[in-house]
Amino acid sequence: MGRGRAKAKQVKVARQLKYNSGNTDLDRLKSELGVNDSGDDYDELAEKYADYAEDYGTEERKDGTSG
Repeated sequence: MGRGRAKAKQVKVARQLKYNSGNTDLDRLKSELGVNDSGDDYDELAEKYADYAEDYGTEERKDGTSG
């Protein structure tokens, strides 16, 4: 019988998430998650896998699409 307030609160939170999600502070979220925000990671990965892209990137697949 005491579930009415809990359900109302869940509905309120769900509506806030659905309609007001545009105000997310991404910098705060990154700091909370411990994400390192350096662009060097992409460059390192691109350099590391560049040879694979040259070898395997343009070959045609069995289903007829190019990869």
